Amino acid sequence: MIRYGILSTAQVVPRFVAGVKESKDGVVTAIASRGIEKAEKVAQELDIPQAFGSYEELCQSEDVDIVYVAVYNKGHYDAAKLALMNNKHVLLEKPFTMTLAQAEELFAIAKERELFLMEAQKALFLPITDQIQRIIQAGKIGIVHWLDSVTAYPNIDHISWFRDLSAGGGVFRGAGTYPLEYMQHLLGALPEEFKGTLTFPAGQSDAQAQATLRFPNGVLGTIFLTVDLDLPKRIIIYGEKGKIVVPDFWKTDTAEIEYSDGRKETLYSDQKSEFVFEVEHVNECLKQGLLESPIVTKELTLKTVAITEAIYKNNQK
Repeated sequence: MIRYGILSTAQVVPRFVAGVKESKDGVVTAIASRGIEKAEKVAQELDIPQAFGSYEELCQSEDVDIVYVAVYNKGHYDAAKLALMNNKHVLLEKPFTMTLAQAEELFAIAKERELFLMEAQKALFLPITDQIQRIIQAGKIGIVHWLDSVTAYPNIDHISWFRDLSAGGGVFRGAGTYPLEYMQHLLGALPEEFKGTLTFPAGQSDAQAQATLRFPNGVLGTIFLTVDLDLPKRIIIYGEKGKIVVPDFWKTDTAEIEYSDGRKETLYSDQKSEFVFEVEHVNECLKQGLLESPIVTKELTLKTVAITEAIYKNNQK
């Protein structure tokens, strides 16, 4: 069995644990918080055998093979580095790091110590995502010219640090990774050019973001993110013969193809946890002794971190 230790008791943790439990070869053996009381409470609620009151203790545990890092955004680098320096494989939640230099350092440490390191990006492992990619590659909607994404979180303040830019808060850093990497994955290409605009309420992190990407062969990607509006969350892939509409693309079990001749086709997948497919992939990588995912590659992660960092820098001049 692949034994997972979890750093953080954040809201994503119960859903991740459900994914591990549903997987064939995964088990959660430990969870850590910065206070033992909180760790013990969540461990009891989620039926996790061990609770630790510090991240160091979990990373030193002999009962953990891989550490899932789900701490607040700015803490990703430090937590992942701690795990790697204790010779643990790492699955690191998005956004991977705050800077490209941090991301490159983590991958260098992982390589030196022969450890597996991957950015958590569940959307790329969903059965629907695989179906969509196959449909595009088969030319069912013709040549793709445009991908358009809208993501809205009108009720975001349950995340206490979201409005704090210095803590890694902000809508683009928080949610931009999903469409950025989804588009690159579907097209099998990195963007050749990008630009973005962020809006900052006084003294706060970005509340709205718009990014444009130019991919090879003239394909365009547009991304809009907001916490100010309540909009349908979706990505649409436009081809010459039709389009694919994917609602809630980071967790969906359905999508619809609308052909130019008026025909429609609905895609379905049978899933309980949207996390299980990512977990199964990680488990398989570890069993094979891989140090890098062939899907969420080092190249994909570094490109996405570089784009995110550059857009923030360009909007804070």
